[in-house]
Amino acid sequence: MQLSVAPMMECTDRHYRYMMRLITKKTLLYTEMVTTGAILNGRGDYLGYNSEEHPLALQLGGDSSTDLAQCAKRAEDLGFNEINLNVGCPSERVHNGSFGVCLMKEPGLVADCVSAMRAAVKIPVTVKHRIGIEFQKNRDSQYSSYEHMKHFVEEIAKTGCETFIIHARIAVLGGFSPKQNRDIPALQYKLIYKLKQELPHLNIILNGGIMTLDHAASELNNLDGVMIGRAAYSNPMVFQEADSKFYDSVDQNLGRFEILHLMHQYMQRNQANLCSANSVARHTLGLFFEQPGSRAFKRFVSENLSNNKQNYQILKDASEFLQAKLRNSGCKTA
Repeated sequence: MQLSVAPMMECTDRHYRYMMRLITKKTLLYTEMVTTGAILNGRGDYLGYNSEEHPLALQLGGDSSTDLAQCAKRAEDLGFNEINLNVGCPSERVHNGSFGVCLMKEPGLVADCVSAMRAAVKIPVTVKHRIGIEFQKNRDSQYSSYEHMKHFVEEIAKTGCETFIIHARIAVLGGFSPKQNRDIPALQYKLIYKLKQELPHLNIILNGGIMTLDHAASELNNLDGVMIGRAAYSNPMVFQEADSKFYDSVDQNLGRFEILHLMHQYMQRNQANLCSANSVARHTLGLFFEQPGSRAFKRFVSENLSNNKQNYQILKDASEFLQAKLRNSGCKTA
C-alpha cells in the first residue's frame, strides 16, 4: 500500500516538502516535474533536497531515453528513492515539447525510456499518466479509450516496470488549460478498478479527486495506493493522521502554530539561499484551512510580504498576530 503527495508544479518544492515532513514522516513525497534539459544543461540546483524529506521520489519530464537514463542515475547517486516518468502533464509547454501527456500516443517510446532508466538504476522506476488524451481541435479520440490505456500500460510493463500512477481523467489538449484539465474532464475511477482487475500483478495507484484520508483509505479496497494532489497543498494538515492510519506508525501530532514556528526556524537557517521570504511563507498559507482566523492569517502574510519581500520574520510575526487575534475573539488556538 502506498500513500503519496502528487508532484505539483510550483508547489511541491523542497520548502513545501520540508513542511510536509513536519506533518507526516511516512507519506511518499514527489518533487515537481524536472525536465532532463534543466538537469543536464541548467544552472540551478534542480535535484537539491533536505535530508529530512525521505522517502522522496524525483519526477522527470523528457522523451530521450539517453537523457532520462543519465538523469535517473544522477538522482539515484544523490539518494532519491524512486524515479517517476511524467506522462500526464497537459500543459502547452509539454505539448509543444512532445513529452508529458503527449507520450501516451507513443507507448513504444515510453517503454524505451523506462527500459533505459531501469537499466541505469536499481531504485524503482514508475510511470504517472492519464486514462487517455483527446485533441479538441480535430476531435481525435483514438487515444482516449480504455483499450488504449490498457495497451499503453501493458507495453510499459514488459520492461519490468511494476507501478503505474493514474490520474483518472482524460487530458483534453488544444482547448483546455492545465487548470481545466484538473477539473472539467470527468473522473472515471471505474476504468482504474477495471485495469487493476485485469492486470492484478501490477501496482495501480489512483490520483485525482481525493480530498480526505477517509476517501483514500476506501480506495484501497480496490487499488494498491492513492496519491493526493491539490488537497495536500490547500490543506496540508489533512495528512496529520496519515502515519497511524496508513502505516501503523506514530503521528507527528504537531499543532499548526508549532509547525509555523519550525518553518520560521527553517527560514532563518536557509535565509542566505532564499530568493525571497515568500519562497517559504507561501507554502504555509494552507495550514489554517477552514480554521478560525484563516483569512486573517493569509491576509497578514500577503500584505506584509508585498511591502517587504525580504521579511524573514514574517512567519513569527504572523503567528503572534493570529494567536493574539484568536485570544481576543475567545477562540482556541489551533
